[in-house]
Amino acid sequence: MRNLDEPHQALSEREQAATDPALSELYEVVRRTWGFETLRPMQEAAVRCALDGRDALVVLPTGGGKSLCYQAPALVREGLTLVVSPLISLMLDQVRGLEACGVSAGMLTSVQDEAERRTVERALWERRLDLLYVAPEKLMTPGFLSFIERQGLSGLAVDEAHCISHWGHDFRPEYRQLGELKQLRPDLPIQAFTATATPEVRADIAQQLGLVDPEIIVGAFDRPELTYRVRPRGELVTQVMEVVERNARRAGIVYCLRRADAEVLARKLASKGVRCLPYHAGLDAAERRRTQAAFDNEELDVVCATVAFGMGIDRSDVRFIVHASLPKGIEAYVQETGRAGRDGLAAECLLLYSGADYHGWKHLVERSALEGDRELADPDALDHALERLDAVWRYATGATCRHRYLARFFGQEDVWRAANPEDRCGVCDVCLGEIEVAEESQVIAQKILSCVVRCSQRFGAGHIVDVLRGSESQKLRQYGHEELSTFGLMKEHSAREVRSFIDQLVGLGCLGVAPGRYPTLHLTQDGVAAMKAELPVTLHVPPAVRSRKRERARVPDLDGLTPDPELFERLRTTRRDLARERGVPPYVIFNDRTLAEMAARKPATPAEFLELKGVGEKKAADLGPIFLAALAAYGGDTEASPPSEPSTAEASEAGA
Repeated sequence: MRNLDEPHQALSEREQAATDPALSELYEVVRRTWGFETLRPMQEAAVRCALDGRDALVVLPTGGGKSLCYQAPALVREGLTLVVSPLISLMLDQVRGLEACGVSAGMLTSVQDEAERRTVERALWERRLDLLYVAPEKLMTPGFLSFIERQGLSGLAVDEAHCISHWGHDFRPEYRQLGELKQLRPDLPIQAFTATATPEVRADIAQQLGLVDPEIIVGAFDRPELTYRVRPRGELVTQVMEVVERNARRAGIVYCLRRADAEVLARKLASKGVRCLPYHAGLDAAERRRTQAAFDNEELDVVCATVAFGMGIDRSDVRFIVHASLPKGIEAYVQETGRAGRDGLAAECLLLYSGADYHGWKHLVERSALEGDRELADPDALDHALERLDAVWRYATGATCRHRYLARFFGQEDVWRAANPEDRCGVCDVCLGEIEVAEESQVIAQKILSCVVRCSQRFGAGHIVDVLRGSESQKLRQYGHEELSTFGLMKEHSAREVRSFIDQLVGLGCLGVAPGRYPTLHLTQDGVAAMKAELPVTLHVPPAVRSRKRERARVPDLDGLTPDPELFERLRTTRRDLARERGVPPYVIFNDRTLAEMAARKPATPAEFLELKGVGEKKAADLGPIFLAALAAYGGDTEASPPSEPSTAEASEAGA
């Protein structure tokens, strides 16, 4: 396998494009269809594999342009490209987006009626489709592969390929059947795509799919447009509202651990005027579809969801992600935070955690293994699941650069260092100086560790907090712990601070947590060394919750361009109205980046409009007159008497 982790290794591909007829044709198709003049190095390496008929595994972060890697080649090579995707909502978004750009695409799913299926099958028989989307279950239906082969099948793209691996964070047994394809069609080129995969998961994907001498293309995992913050969970609603109001009138997702948590939080946010609904697997399918549609159509700003609100999200202008509890692993965390800023514009990700989250996940994983959970059927699967949990706990409780930690997890610390020579990212709470180092960290650690020992190492974190703060509770008196030398040693600290220090010591490996319904704390070998001051310890003070103030909605930042904020909002209104008329989500019309560039450049002619990034020929012809009319109307406004905004129908007539 050849690995393209290093960016400079892929640059030679770009240099060859000028002399490669196939790549030259592909670049022209990309320009006409999607309005992009260039491809990123990793994208170009991936499309070359597709054009050459080679197997490949492509790992690019969310927002890295994976879809284009199989969509663009499908338009320049002969035959049909089959795309395997895990969620119907994801397929639908992809197909609608392709059709808006003038691409012949379809899907076959269980939710389509007979007429819809027949329309797609007729297009297949007539060889009019370039791409067909199906679920893995459909692909393995008896006779389906033979049917597709008769329609000129020339390539297979497997999206969300991490689902095939036991070691991945979202294993799906039905994906394992895809490995049979190479036995049925050894000559069929397969390209597998995923946003998150460690080296171990990458190797497993290639093996399970039976890829032959595959090209392994791994892009940089770092997402510098995302600002990462981690806070101990306190007053949840207040902490979430702080983020919501900082991103007023912008889209966001709040991930909750339990269905009930999602419903309660959604009600509380709605009571504060936030356009918000819950989303989880306990709701009926129709209600979930309505919530998804409302979010896609910008009728909702915030969804409080369990992970059921997952890979089906294709909205590109999500400006914030809040995790209201600890996720089950780094891969899941990166996958979920990756749904923010998919348009390449700045977004923020806040993780709120407590020790109870860690113990809850650990108990759930261990119990699932005992009950024979199929995801944990392999003897090593439990160990891997617990390792993933430990890794995200260290991320939450540690105080190293968040971006660097994630890069290291995916084996790309050297790549990150090359891009950040000062060894700091500048876009996380650690590097922004938002986390304060606790004075006398070593002494604080010694007090806590000593208290755990004096409590016989058989009590949980809450009890230790009460002892250190000098609580007068009956429980402490029951055990005589008000007589301990550590009683009241940290009464000058809040309960939240002491609990945070305990969580950090667990994350640093100085305290261990015994399994069971009532997890107890005990000292590790490092904890003994820290208590003796033989191991240096640095702790951080949990940031105070800031006072909330409503801010004006932020306009996306563009390099070297300053969008007009009022015009940007008017263009968003035009987009929303037009999307409602056409029955598609607004992001299918244009994403926020394109609107921001429009609000900065203010094109006045069709030719200038076509030069905008993200505007292909079909959209320029179809949508250009409408948006040019909106731009012209804004330019003709006077400060004294701004006219009302034209409807899209009026705009269309004005631009005709």
